[in-house]
Amino acid sequence: MNTTTNNETSFKHWHTKTDIDGVLWLSLDRDGKNTNSLSLEVLSELGLIVDQLETDAPVGLVLQSGKPGTFIVGADVHEFDSYDDVEAASDGIRQVHRLFNRIEALPFPKVVIIDGYCLGGGVELSLAFDYRIASDVEHTRLGFPEIKLGIYPGFGGSARSVHQVGASSAMQLMLSTRNLRPRAAKAMGLVDELVGPHGSLRWAARRAVRQNRKSKKPGTLTRLQNFGPARKVMARMMRKQVAAKANPDHYPAPYELIDAWELHGDDRQRLMAEEVERVGRLITGDVSKNLRRVFFLMERLKAIGKQADIKVRRVHVIGAGVMGGDIAAWCVLRGMDVTLQDRELKYIEPALSRARKLFKKKLRVSAKIDAAASRLVADVEGKGIARADLIIEAVFEDVEVKREIFADLVKRARADAVLATNTSAIPLSEISSVLENPSRLVGIHFFNPVAKMPLVEVVYDQESDENQVKKAAAFCSAISRFPLPVKSSPGFLVNRVLSAYMARAMSLHLEREIPIEVLDKAATAFGMPMGPVELADTVGLDVCLNVVKLLGGESAQKEAALLNEKVTAGELGRKSGKGFYVWEKGKPKRSGSDYSQYALEEITDSLMQPYFETCKAALADGIVEDADVLDAGMIFGTGFAPFRGGPLHYLKTRGAQQ
Repeated sequence: MNTTTNNETSFKHWHTKTDIDGVLWLSLDRDGKNTNSLSLEVLSELGLIVDQLETDAPVGLVLQSGKPGTFIVGADVHEFDSYDDVEAASDGIRQVHRLFNRIEALPFPKVVIIDGYCLGGGVELSLAFDYRIASDVEHTRLGFPEIKLGIYPGFGGSARSVHQVGASSAMQLMLSTRNLRPRAAKAMGLVDELVGPHGSLRWAARRAVRQNRKSKKPGTLTRLQNFGPARKVMARMMRKQVAAKANPDHYPAPYELIDAWELHGDDRQRLMAEEVERVGRLITGDVSKNLRRVFFLMERLKAIGKQADIKVRRVHVIGAGVMGGDIAAWCVLRGMDVTLQDRELKYIEPALSRARKLFKKKLRVSAKIDAAASRLVADVEGKGIARADLIIEAVFEDVEVKREIFADLVKRARADAVLATNTSAIPLSEISSVLENPSRLVGIHFFNPVAKMPLVEVVYDQESDENQVKKAAAFCSAISRFPLPVKSSPGFLVNRVLSAYMARAMSLHLEREIPIEVLDKAATAFGMPMGPVELADTVGLDVCLNVVKLLGGESAQKEAALLNEKVTAGELGRKSGKGFYVWEKGKPKRSGSDYSQYALEEITDSLMQPYFETCKAALADGIVEDADVLDAGMIFGTGFAPFRGGPLHYLKTRGAQQ
C-alpha cells in the first residue's frame, strides 16, 4: 500500500518526491534492513512506480539510496532458494528483464546517484539508466559478485555491460568478481561522473537531468570486441585464464558466461535470452545452492564478531617471527597502531621489511605506505604493553616460554586489555595457569599466510570470561577476519583436522610410495584449493612437526620422523625456499611427470577419510557450536571445496544421494 502527500509518494520500500523543477527523486530504503537489496517485494513496488512514470512523465528521474553510505548490494540472496525448478527461476529472471527494459525505455532523462556499495543487481539496475554519478569516496565500490554464488549477472547485466564498457573490461569484471573503486569504474565507463567528498551529488544529478546527459558509448575498437573473430579469440583466452583457477566440473558459472558471450556477444537481446536460460539453470543447481550456503555461513561468522562493542586502536604483538610479524603488519593495514616486540632488534627488522612489502602491495600510494609503516614500531623493551588495548603473544610453541611471557605481561598490561595467545595447538589452560585471573586469557589463532587466510579461531575454555571471548571476536571482525569460536583442546578445530589429513598424506607417501604431486593432484581434483603436501610446505614444516608431535602421538611416529628430517636440514617449506617442493617466486616447482597410472579417486577417498572422521569427532566433542559452524571453519580455515558446501554438509548430501 502506498501513501501520497502533496508531491511525495511512499511505498513500503520506495519513496518518491517531485521537486519544483519537475524532477522526480526515487529513493530506495528497504524496510527493516540495514542495506538495500532487490527483493521480490522491492521489485514489485518498483514495477508499480514504473506504471505511474509511463502514464505521468516527470521532467527527469533520479534514483538514489535512502540509506546513507550504501546503495544497492544486489538481489536478495535469501530468496534464491524460493525457486523450485529451472522454469520458475527463468520466469523470475524474465520478469526482471521486462521491468528494467521498461525503465530503460522511459522517454525522459534518467540519472543514478551511487554512494556506497553498488553490487550485482544494483549495477544492473543502474545500467538501465542514462547516466551514472558516483561519490569518489572510500566507501563506494562497484562490482559483479555473482560468480561467487555459482551464477552470473542475470538481470540484464551481462548483456548491458559488454555493450556499455566493452567485452574485455566487462567480462573481466564479471569473471574476477573484484570490486572497483570509483575512479576505476569511471575509467572503465561503468560510471560517467564522479563527485568528491565535498561536492553535492544531488546538484550533479539535477544538472545531468537538466542537460539530458547520457553515457558515452565505447569507441569503435572497443565495440568490435563483441563481433566476429575477435570474440572467438578472446573467449578462448578467457577460458584459459579461468581454468587456471576454477575447474569447469566444480564451478560451471564462469564457463556458461563465456559460452553465452561467445555465441551471442553481438546481440544484446540474445544475450539476455541466454541469461534467462543459463542463470535459471545455474541458480537451481547444487553448486549454486552450496555456494549460497557458504555465503550464509560467512554471514553467520560476521555476526559473531558483532556481539561486543570494542574499539582496538593499539595492539602489542610479542614475537616477530613469520606469524607475529605478519599479524602486526595486518593490524596496521586495518588502521591500528602496533608495537612489535622481540628479544633484539635484529629479530624485528625482517618483520618490518616484510610489512613494508605488504603495504606496497595493498596501498600502492607512497604517502599511504609511509603512513602505515610509521604505525608499526619496533619495541624491544615492550613499552607498548602499558598502552595496548589488545596484546597478542605469538612466539614459538613452547608452553614454558609462553607462561613466562604472560606471568610478566599481566603485571604491565592495563586491567582492561585483552590478553591473547596465538598458540596453534596448546590447550589454553596450560598457559593461563600462571595468571591470577585465568579468565582473562583467550586464544586468537591466525593461520598462515595471515594476509590471505580469512579465518581466525577464537579459543576459550571453562575458565574463559564470555565477554573477553566476544571482545576477541569483535577484534577479528575489526581486522576483516571471520571469528570462529572453538573450545580449547589439542589442535582446536582446524589443526586437529588438518593434522589427521596431512598425516594421512605423509603415510601414503611413505608406505605406498605415492608421489607428493599425485597426492596433491588427488586433493585438488576433489576441489581443495591446494593439496596436503603443498599445504604443509605453505604452513611451514616446523609448525607441522610441532602439531604432529602434539596431536599424532605414537601412531604418527613415522610421519613425525619424516618432518623432523626436513626441519633438521633447514627445509621448512615455502618460507625457506625448500620443503617437500622447491619454491620459486612463491610457487612450488613441479616435475611435470606423467602419473596417469595412479587411481586418483581411490587416493582421494583415502586422503579425505581421516579429514571427515576428525570433523565428526570434533563436532561430537563440542569443539564448535554446531555442524554449520564447523563447516564454516573448514571452508574458511582449510579451503574445503566451497562448491560442496562444507564437509559435514557434503557427507549428509552424499549419504542422501546414495
